[in-house]
Formats: sequence, structure tokens, C-alpha cells
Amino acid sequence: MEYPEDLKYSSEHEWVAVDGNLARVGITDYAQDALGDVVFVSLPASGASVSAGSTCAEVESTKSVSDIYAPVSGTIVDVNTALDDAPEQLNADPYGAGWIFVVEMSDPGELDALFDAAGYRALVEG
Repeated sequence: MEYPEDLKYSSEHEWVAVDGNLARVGITDYAQDALGDVVFVSLPASGASVSAGSTCAEVESTKSVSDIYAPVSGTIVDVNTALDDAPEQLNADPYGAGWIFVVEMSDPGELDALFDAAGYRALVEG
């Protein structure tokens, strides 16, 4: 499993890449592996307000349907519409082309509640 050191992680298995006040969000390598082959992604609406911990998207795989949670609060400013035609990118490149949405954070302090790579590794590997 990969856990890039430059990312933050939620206990719900989302990753966050921070660039100033923007947070790019996707699901972790661990999450995509547990889901199996992703066949559909329901993206959040651009412009929607989200709260940390709230459901904002959905991923359907051959095994199950899983909610995606906003790891931080703010406004959705971009969504990865390429996933409409290629949801398998969540499996093939979870930390790259498989990103799901970008949030303009209303409270960057919420990042402090997320795990670093070592903390997330400890969470999933026990």
C-alpha cells in the first residue's frame, strides 16, 4: 500500500493534498483496494458547501457502494469530471488522476484533525 508523505488522511480513508487554501481530495490506496473495481462515481456539485465529516460523493464498485466524506469544510470549486467516463482511475491512480474534488477551505485549522502518513498507516495496518 502507498501512503504518500505529503498528504493528510481522514479516518474515512480520504486523502487531502493542500495547496494554499485549496484541498484536493480522493480516496486512499487502501480504500480503493478494499472497494475492488470501481464502476461509477457520483461527484459532488461544483459550488456546493460541505462540512467536515459530511457525505458529499459516492463510489460504486463491483463489491459495494461507499460514501465519500468531506475531510474539511468549505466550497467545492472543482470536480474530476474525467471520472464520469473513467471511474477506474480511482483504482489505477488513486493519488493522481483518480482525485475526486477540490474544496476551498473555510477553516484550514481542520487539517490539524487529520492524520499524517505515519498515523494513517498505523490506523489501517493496526
